[in-house]
Amino acid sequence: MIQFPHLSNGENSQHVFDKDAARTVVSDMAQEIDPVVEKRVVRKIDWYFMPAMLIGYGMVYYDKAILGSAALFGMTTDLSLKIVDKSTSPPTVDTSRLSWATSIFYFGMLAGLYPMTFILQRFNMRSVLGPVVLVWAIVCAATAGVTSWKGLFVQRFFLGFIESVIPTGFVSIVSGYYTQEEQALRQAWWFSGTGWFTIIGGALNYAFGQITSGSLARWQYIYILAGALTFLFGLWCCTLPNSPVSAWFLSPEERIVAVERLRKGQTGVRCQKIKGDQIKECLTDMKLYLVALMMASAYTINGAISGFGPLIVSTFGYNTLDSILFQFPVGAICVIFIPLCGFIPTVVPNSRIPMLIACCLPVITGCVMTWKSQWGYHPVVPVVGYALTGFFGPVVSLIITVGASNVAGATKKTVMAATIFVAYTVGNIIGPQLVKSETKDRHYPELWTGMVICYCIVIVTAAVLYAILLRENRARESIELDETQRDKLAFDDLTDKQNPFFRYVL
Repeated sequence: MIQFPHLSNGENSQHVFDKDAARTVVSDMAQEIDPVVEKRVVRKIDWYFMPAMLIGYGMVYYDKAILGSAALFGMTTDLSLKIVDKSTSPPTVDTSRLSWATSIFYFGMLAGLYPMTFILQRFNMRSVLGPVVLVWAIVCAATAGVTSWKGLFVQRFFLGFIESVIPTGFVSIVSGYYTQEEQALRQAWWFSGTGWFTIIGGALNYAFGQITSGSLARWQYIYILAGALTFLFGLWCCTLPNSPVSAWFLSPEERIVAVERLRKGQTGVRCQKIKGDQIKECLTDMKLYLVALMMASAYTINGAISGFGPLIVSTFGYNTLDSILFQFPVGAICVIFIPLCGFIPTVVPNSRIPMLIACCLPVITGCVMTWKSQWGYHPVVPVVGYALTGFFGPVVSLIITVGASNVAGATKKTVMAATIFVAYTVGNIIGPQLVKSETKDRHYPELWTGMVICYCIVIVTAAVLYAILLRENRARESIELDETQRDKLAFDDLTDKQNPFFRYVL
């Protein structure tokens, strides 16, 4: 159902704080933009944000994924994360503590997502992200000082709580600086940090694996390095402008262009007032739940692969260091296909959801290949199948893009972003629990069966969402509107349902 606002020629009586920050630099009437200047502005925005965001999200992924490598380097023994029952023949190994060490991070993230994301909307970017990331760096490095599995559980809960604001912050940055057409590629760029740091992190972990002496265990060095790199990213976060309106790296003329070019998409720039009506609308919007279901289903595989990937590969007859290197193909698929799936929508309109569905198929194939093939000693088929599961990266990137691009209104965008990553945490909590050490000889059937079911759910849900958005766009196209109101409504902080000029991307 489309909700139409009262369209009038008069200025709304609400204070500018209730509306978009864009109102401070542009008027109700659209201004013509020099294409040359616009290209220069987009290039500056790209160079300021994209490299740092790629590294930042890479660190978000890396400090979770290194748990799997740290487990191979003695953490499970040092912190009693595995229990060996020698009363059985052969002895059985219980890795449930390692599973919970992986999952409890996401309980912390779950606790932090909504409050931290609303704080990010209400206050200035640098005032929130800068201090939070610096604290994250310290907490990450402090993992090296943990001496028990109980201490690790506490540390990982707080780590998850602190990190919760990073992905939602990145979604907000992209939606506030880029047009709908540009968002798919930019969301893909920063999310591809998962692939880059699967490779870079794997190489670093392999290097640490060569350490044979020193006052610290090999796994402790990994966490200290991760904390140091995160601290550098935190310093960059302390320089963040609040929106294009205050972007210090742009000239005054360029700031106007940066804002004006967003008018057509009707998604707005940034509004720091939290609006209850937008929260209510978002919670009653079917899109929210469809996107959340897709995200929870798609990211279940990450909870298992990031925490147990090297351990699973080690069962193929590879040693500790070789198992780490086999994360490279998974990372390579993410590095190549996440940006590619972000680029294609810039040249092929409304291709996001069809690509999302297509990318689910290699994941399903990879799960079946890994599960049903002969594992033996140095097998080829399960290794190839394991690599194909890396297509979960493009799937998740496209889910983020579809969710973020199809809502308007600052508070509604905040709720959508937080909910996407709440679903992300649910998937990551469930994933590790599907890895049952006692079913290792049967190739972890619960894991691979669960993954196939989850990705079938993603395909069906994506098809339903496509049909809903297509129907809504057709309904809006059939209505005659006063085009003189289009420019005036662009920066009124209206939601997608309130603004009849908004169009959904498929």
